[in-house]
Amino acid sequence: MNVLAFSDSPRPDSAVGQLLRAAMVAVSPRSSATFYEDILALPLFNPDLDVPEAPVAPAVVALREQVRAADAVLIATPEYAYGMPGSLKNALDWLVSAGSFYGKPTGVLSASPSEAGGEKARAGLLLTLGALGAAVVPAASFAVLFVRARLDAAGALTDAALAAQLASAVAALAAAAAAKAA
Repeated sequence: MNVLAFSDSPRPDSAVGQLLRAAMVAVSPRSSATFYEDILALPLFNPDLDVPEAPVAPAVVALREQVRAADAVLIATPEYAYGMPGSLKNALDWLVSAGSFYGKPTGVLSASPSEAGGEKARAGLLLTLGALGAAVVPAASFAVLFVRARLDAAGALTDAALAAQLASAVAALAAAAAAKAA
């Protein structure tokens, strides 16, 4: 199984990036984890540029290929102004016409330094993924409250319960991917 770990942030020290890296520790040695890290290379979405007769930017082609090649996707988002960051929405907009998310087992994490856990961003992300036809796996989708308190200064996860929850999420994605392949 190939899991695509996807966040809005190109910064490896971002809380959502660290959360994804902690989750990918649980990926089976027989599987692989790929991190999508080129979100800032994507042009702003313009539907006039997303037509068969227009050339698509290489960064868009690469994103579409990574999503298509993945057996499952795990997305993590922070919450900015009660929503997902514009960079993540932009990336997802480029995937609408590609159909690469359709039926793809997908986990959705949100993280916040507050007690809300980025739940509003997660709700918006779930709406967008619904439009893309993603197969959201409930056991791999949850909010992470007080995320910074669960990471040490180096970005390592310090919360055993959260580590177990992330491992369960990855296992649920693997099971959904296996069921889809069967």
